[in-house]
Amino acid sequence: MSSGHIVKSYDEELESVRNTIVEMGGLAESQLEAAVRSLTERNSELALKTIEADKAVDELEHSVDNMAIRMLALRSPVADDLRLVISALKIASVLERVADYAANIAKRVIALNQGPTIAATSTIPRMGAMVRRMIDDVLTAYSNGDAELAYDVWVRDQEVDQLYNSMFRELLTFMMEDPRSITSCTHLIFMAKNIERMGDHMTNIAEIIIYQVNGEMPREPRPKGDKTSVTMIENDGSESN
Repeated sequence: MSSGHIVKSYDEELESVRNTIVEMGGLAESQLEAAVRSLTERNSELALKTIEADKAVDELEHSVDNMAIRMLALRSPVADDLRLVISALKIASVLERVADYAANIAKRVIALNQGPTIAATSTIPRMGAMVRRMIDDVLTAYSNGDAELAYDVWVRDQEVDQLYNSMFRELLTFMMEDPRSITSCTHLIFMAKNIERMGDHMTNIAEIIIYQVNGEMPREPRPKGDKTSVTMIENDGSESN
């Protein structure tokens, strides 16, 4: 995706930024897979490794920040190049947050494993698989400057929201029927919410890519299917590390 600048090192710097973003996304996707697998396998050791792996994403974000700041200071990019650099800064920040959510899931897996085995839910692995595909596709869209694929990811988030809504209602019913399950079900709800928020962040990146390629954001309102935002556990769906 060369822009053909006269100074070859400038193209190399832009390519390095893109490659680092893709590496970040790949790590975030792997951490999501590991976090969900640690849940389904009740594997606290894998959960701990997932938490520890978050540091690598943080380091890559710092690398993107440093490269982007250097380019802004020394290259004075304009037009498409400026959009690319600013987009990289935004996307790196979003991917770092996605990795944080994966670590949050892993932390709750460890807490969940301290108690008795609960009935496995298939919804969280399904949500995880959907969001992993969104991550993979949005990275492809970013690498190729593919606004159409980015738009496809953008509209897909509603499917993740619908799964979350269904699971939320199911677990609320379960907690009302058996108060002993409240702690475990609350952990599961927060895990699902973390994945739902990852899907939201993929739509953020998709919008950034669409703007980067087309110079404008999608005109229609963002598709949104989360109906639980008025509940007590919403709190922006986030947990701080």
